[in-house]
Amino acid sequence: MAIEVGAKAPDFQLKNQHGESVRLADFRGEKNVVLLFYPFAFTGVCTGELCALRDELPTFVNDEVQLLAVSNDSPFSLRVFAEQEGLEYPLLSDFWPHGETSRAYGVFDEDKGCAVRGTFVIDKEGVVRWTIVNGLPDARDLNDYVKALETL
Repeated sequence: MAIEVGAKAPDFQLKNQHGESVRLADFRGEKNVVLLFYPFAFTGVCTGELCALRDELPTFVNDEVQLLAVSNDSPFSLRVFAEQEGLEYPLLSDFWPHGETSRAYGVFDEDKGCAVRGTFVIDKEGVVRWTIVNGLPDARDLNDYVKALETL
């Protein structure tokens, strides 16, 4: 079961596509975070969602907001994926321990071995203010994230 609105967002430390460590706590007091879990790089729906965010990047990466996208792929796969698709925001690897962060947010599908499509808007104090969880084949509407950010 996914964590709910009003809950404190679980902290994590994951490697991005460049091998750098990124912690959720690093943004506390500084930026709101759009934390987006997706199943796998190089798949159709995931590529479409992440490229749509790329095309609207100033909305999701600015002085007030940071986008963090998490999958269970290795950092090496994420680097190739980011280069291929021109993704310049952090793609975080929840590869090992496999799915630990996805499980903490309640979006890991044990049968498939990957995260489902969960999105969490986290305020500057680290509290979840909005969330949506979609099944594996169901793309999300990034306009919903924009509306959620406008309420912060």
